[in-house]
Amino acid sequence: MGGRDAWNTHNLRTTRAHLLSADFEQFWTYKSPYWAGKFLDKWCTRTMRSKLEPMKKIARSLRAHRPLILNWFKARQAGVSLGAVEGFNNKAGIVKRRAYGFRTYRTFEVMLYHGLGDLPEPELTHAYSC
Repeated sequence: MGGRDAWNTHNLRTTRAHLLSADFEQFWTYKSPYWAGKFLDKWCTRTMRSKLEPMKKIARSLRAHRPLILNWFKARQAGVSLGAVEGFNNKAGIVKRRAYGFRTYRTFEVMLYHGLGDLPEPELTHAYSC
C-alpha cells in the first residue's frame, strides 16, 4: 500500500502544479498593468504556499522581474511595437557570434556599441590575412 500512497501524493502534486500553471494563463488577459500586478502578486503568494519547489522557483523569478514583466502591459497599452526590440536583439546576436573567441568582455562590449549604434569601426593596429 505504501507505493500506492506515494503515487497518489506525486499525482496530487502534479495536479496542483498544473492547476497553478493553468490559472496563471489568466494573467495575460489583463489590460491594465495595475490589475495584472495585483493578480501576479496574489498568484505568487498562493504559489509560494503550495509547497511545490519548482513552482516556488518560478514565483520567485516572477517577483524578481515584476517591474519588467508589467512593462509589457504598459507598452501594449501605449501601442508600442516590439519589432524594434526584436531587431536590436537579432543584431546583438549577430555581433555575439562575430565576437566568438575574443578574450575579454570589454572587446565584446565595444563591438556591441559599434554594431548597435552603427558607429565607425576603429582602425586596426594590424591587418588580418585570410
